[in-house]
Amino acid sequence: MGFFDSAQDVIDKGVSTAKGVVSGVAVERQPFMKGFVRLCADGWNQGWHERNGGNLTYRMTDGEVADCRPFFYENPCNWIPLGVQADNLRGAYFAVTGAGRYMRNVPLDTAKNVGIVEINPEGNACRIVWGLKDGGKPSSEFPSHFMIHSVRVDVTGGSSRVLYHAHPINVVALTSVMPLDARTITRTLWKAMTECIIAFPKGVGVLPWMVPGGAEIAMATSELMKTYDAVIWAQHGLFCSGSDFDSAFGLMHTIEKASDIYVRARLLNGGGEFANTISDEGLRAIARNLGLGINEDFLD
Repeated sequence: MGFFDSAQDVIDKGVSTAKGVVSGVAVERQPFMKGFVRLCADGWNQGWHERNGGNLTYRMTDGEVADCRPFFYENPCNWIPLGVQADNLRGAYFAVTGAGRYMRNVPLDTAKNVGIVEINPEGNACRIVWGLKDGGKPSSEFPSHFMIHSVRVDVTGGSSRVLYHAHPINVVALTSVMPLDARTITRTLWKAMTECIIAFPKGVGVLPWMVPGGAEIAMATSELMKTYDAVIWAQHGLFCSGSDFDSAFGLMHTIEKASDIYVRARLLNGGGEFANTISDEGLRAIARNLGLGINEDFLD
């Protein structure tokens, strides 16, 4: 039984309502949840979330958990096996979008479309402690997010808290016409717009098409996320990591904008060589001036 089926089986049993009347700031009014909701709305407005596409997770701080705890369910559902295990995420709490829920509805009814899940002491199962009303379930890709969060905690010293997956149009289009090679696509984006090497100096990882929501794509993405802050899924979308909502959304937005510029430029010149572009020495000069640790393997 996969994560999605396990979640459905457990959550069908229901969870209790939240504790009665409590003092304090409701979960929906917490600063982190406002940021969560804003990112969902911004992504929808960009056109990156057709139907119920895309998902978002946020690893909460201890202080945020304490502020939200009075509003948690008195009797959460049983533990839902994740199918993966992470020692460094034992007892963690995550805000997560719901499976089958639409990003466009998150601002309208946050408690229905978003949930908070607690990770068990063994680091291999979760349970809903708030939100996802009316039989909701965590995103079917939550196990993938969980594995990647574990990697990002290690490689960033815990500073990475946000993982954002969306379906930006031009990024997906590039994967149909370009070699699925991190060096090729990174160089294309770096040379399309000056800000790109600043936003992602390590480059962008690239995966060939894989079945979404499974262990294979989760493991492959986790491996690339040891090096990159962003990974492109061919014919699917983009996965970005950030320390906060602004950085994760900003990285997604920059990569998509650069892809759009490149697509438009290719259309304008009929697919031929560009008359003007940023040289490799120009990219190195940006890195020197700003003290960036760029991926030299992606430069000639």
